[in-house]
Amino acid sequence: MLTTRRDFLTYSAALGAGALAPSITLGRADARVHALRFPRDPFTLGVAAGDPQSDGFVIWTRLAFDPLAADGLGGMPDVRIPLSWQIATDERFRRVVRRGVVTTASQLGYAVHVEVEGLQPGREHFYRFSAGPYVSRVGRAVTAPRRDAMPSELAMSFVSCAQFEHGLFTAYRRLAEDRPDLVLHLGDYQYEYTAGAYVAPGGNVRDHDGPETTTLESYRQRHAQYKTDLDLQEAHAATAWAVVFDDHEIDNNWAADIPEKPAETPGFLDRRKAAFRAYYENMPLRRTSVPRGADMQLYRRLHWGQLASFHLLDTRQFRSDQGCGDGYRADCPAAVDPSRSITGGAQEEWLIDGFRRSRARWDVIGQQVFFAQRDSDKGPLKKVSMDAWDGYAASRDRITTGWVDAGVRNPVVLTGDVHAAWASELKLDYDDPTTASVGTELVCSSITSGGNGADSAATAHPWLAFNPHLKFQNNLRGYVNTTITPESMSADFRSVAQVRTADAPAFTRATFLIEDRVPTLNQTFDRPPVDNGLRSQSPGDVSRETIERETARP
Repeated sequence: MLTTRRDFLTYSAALGAGALAPSITLGRADARVHALRFPRDPFTLGVAAGDPQSDGFVIWTRLAFDPLAADGLGGMPDVRIPLSWQIATDERFRRVVRRGVVTTASQLGYAVHVEVEGLQPGREHFYRFSAGPYVSRVGRAVTAPRRDAMPSELAMSFVSCAQFEHGLFTAYRRLAEDRPDLVLHLGDYQYEYTAGAYVAPGGNVRDHDGPETTTLESYRQRHAQYKTDLDLQEAHAATAWAVVFDDHEIDNNWAADIPEKPAETPGFLDRRKAAFRAYYENMPLRRTSVPRGADMQLYRRLHWGQLASFHLLDTRQFRSDQGCGDGYRADCPAAVDPSRSITGGAQEEWLIDGFRRSRARWDVIGQQVFFAQRDSDKGPLKKVSMDAWDGYAASRDRITTGWVDAGVRNPVVLTGDVHAAWASELKLDYDDPTTASVGTELVCSSITSGGNGADSAATAHPWLAFNPHLKFQNNLRGYVNTTITPESMSADFRSVAQVRTADAPAFTRATFLIEDRVPTLNQTFDRPPVDNGLRSQSPGDVSRETIERETARP
């Protein structure tokens, strides 16, 4: 682990080495670049691209002969290993426009991050790596338009919550087939539990390898296990991603320096430090996100010309602890305490300042937990989730007021976390349903977490009856495809009926349209529910299941 400033500077330089600093010293054990004899293909974890800008993007890979090696180093020898990389404008690499050499080593988990620059804006590019006699698969990424351009369209998808044991990653493959320009992953990319600790209804279909993740070695191994999934590899190769973590990349419902179970988790900051480092090593992130010990700069902005600005939030690292013992609680004073924050003061100020400066047609806030109010009890007291923005109502009010006061033209919040699809309109005063909506929220279901979900009518969920700003809910697994134009944003809620068996088709369960300057949801398509063998439930059962799905953990 990194314990001194010198350690960090060496690690930071090494992570950013690429073609800029190929001679960085990585320690005596790795002092020489090794002419390695490759016994087999080292590109077992695929490739990825991330954080596109108008002149380039990050490309990533990680070498592993034996991805599930217990030491987290993928069976690689303890030497520095050179890789070549290429960027082309055609998939057969007849028109190579950038190339270089990068070196990786054990200190980096044998991961590679190259920040490619000098590319043409608004164009499709292809990339690949080579090491020894082996060439990686080809990945695709699209550069953003120039900052002063107004593109006619952006195809953007968003996803969350992929528990390896709960199902097959078919939804990732279907997402890849849709070939969006950009994917946002809103958290719970991987889960920390040991095999069988977190069981989906109906049982798990496969197992995690190794113990619960608490060390750098175990987090590296867990990321590698997820990356071996061929459906996930397809989704990464299909387009560039922008990623942010939620809780399970580290520990369920952690908040700042507080773990879920403090008495059982001594040394949590050491665990967080290990998780952050492994997360960086395994994601296509820029050097600005290199961890500094137990701290990591993850909140950031991406711009798609003048069409859209994406404000990507971190709602874990800086939040106040969940109030009133976490879970769903009624009449919790902490939930409305103005001194508490889900983002921390600096990130909140950064976000509101971004609203003031924005000239984008669409301001899209990509974050983790449910933003709109969701009262789970039709009685006089509100019973809401302490882990969501409902548990930090003053924080939500300040941010909502921030975009209203800044005159943000089209604010849209994107959310994951809850293992179900939702759509809602956002209010300054949720207690008065007659007040105007001031934004919209789209919530993607999980890729697999929770196992197979039951389909239902669009407004069948009982909470919609006493939360009139909530417009849609569905428990099928899936993701959301959006098409953003200067005139509108449409959102297709894409679903798969089965995650326990392979090759399930995807279908559009519902479509919502948000028009320019009209912060309301117009449902333009509603497919009748499909029968996937799961029984319908009473309203009381549905309500209890919703709370359990969001809160029940080992």
